[in-house]
Amino acid sequence: MSSVPSPSTVRWNDLTHPVVAGLISVIVNYGGTFILVFQAAKVAGLSPELTASWVWSISIGVGVTGIILSWLTREPIITAWSTPAAAFLVTALATTPYAEAVGAYLISAAAFVVLGLSGWFERVIRLIPPGVAAGLLAGILLQFGIKAFGGMSVDPLLAGLLIVTYVVLKRFSARYAVVGILVLGLLFLLMQDRVDLSGLSLKLAAPVFTMPAFSLNALLSVALPLFLITLTGQYMPGMLVLRNDGFKTSANPIVTVTGLGSLLMAPFGSHAFNIAAITAAIATGREAHEDPSKRWIAGIAAGVCYILVGVFGVTLAAVFMAFPATFITTLAGLALLGTIGGSLATALADAKTREASLITFLAAAANITLLGIGGAFWGLVIGLIAYAVLNGRLPQKVSTPAMAPTPLNKGAN
Repeated sequence: MSSVPSPSTVRWNDLTHPVVAGLISVIVNYGGTFILVFQAAKVAGLSPELTASWVWSISIGVGVTGIILSWLTREPIITAWSTPAAAFLVTALATTPYAEAVGAYLISAAAFVVLGLSGWFERVIRLIPPGVAAGLLAGILLQFGIKAFGGMSVDPLLAGLLIVTYVVLKRFSARYAVVGILVLGLLFLLMQDRVDLSGLSLKLAAPVFTMPAFSLNALLSVALPLFLITLTGQYMPGMLVLRNDGFKTSANPIVTVTGLGSLLMAPFGSHAFNIAAITAAIATGREAHEDPSKRWIAGIAAGVCYILVGVFGVTLAAVFMAFPATFITTLAGLALLGTIGGSLATALADAKTREASLITFLAAAANITLLGIGGAFWGLVIGLIAYAVLNGRLPQKVSTPAMAPTPLNKGAN
């Protein structure tokens, strides 16, 4: 883990940007992908109480683990639920009894605890060349950048307002560009009555314990795919997000702590949570704070927001999902522009590995899906194969787990 500076070095004026970055990451998570959890709950035939318990368990678990990891490492460790796993469960829960699914969640979580304690995952991360890792990250994030401008076709007034505001603030007050588009966007939606809060009533969520059941069918059809999908679709790109912005924390405690959290929350409905990938990039770059040593505050802020949502269960989650899709995609894309640019700069900086990095970028951007495994994994596999062929050897273990950001990367962020 990285050295831990004294908390007393944090001043009030250090809070605004990381807190906003943490809030945006939470809004994007709930507004962008959380609908998959409700779809999976509906397919499984869960009662409103069990659905609320799922929301409670995953939100509280994500919040607590994110706060613990960010505080201990003094790095912006943003945790989140496994989005590709939630998409997988929309199909899997149709044929798997809920109690057996909970048993599968437990097995998958236990496997992550073992993986974290073994140290194997960190050793694999260290083998990935910096250019290939940066190309992978840029490819994963590319669609978010495209969607930021694609919203002009759907809602030109809202998307145009956010884009113009972002560019103007970048010119005159770059530090407040992301803060500005968040505030202005919310005010615009409220003025147009496009976010209905009239029916909002805060109701405390109540966790519901489900006794797990275990079966060979659930092990093979739910636990194993859940483990592989979360590992390749969340943990791998999530760690590369941290490395790309120069953070050095080992993957081992992150995998262990999130695995333990998933293990504790599984009987209450949580399918899996892990280090975030896309939304983590919002909090790890320069937009979160000029000083990298202060960006850990974003992890704390995101964790607190997740806990607040969890306490009130479906109520607050429904508010975030009520935001127009164009607002979510444009906000996320603009907040990630610096990271996309910095990743591309790092990927193409070294002429010797430029082509392999470019291949990784394009393969990841293509979002290939094979054997139920998503684009991040296949983009990395294709990139590593290209690296080995073009350089005549496989990647060798590097001396440091971090990819120190280049001056160009810093400036782009």
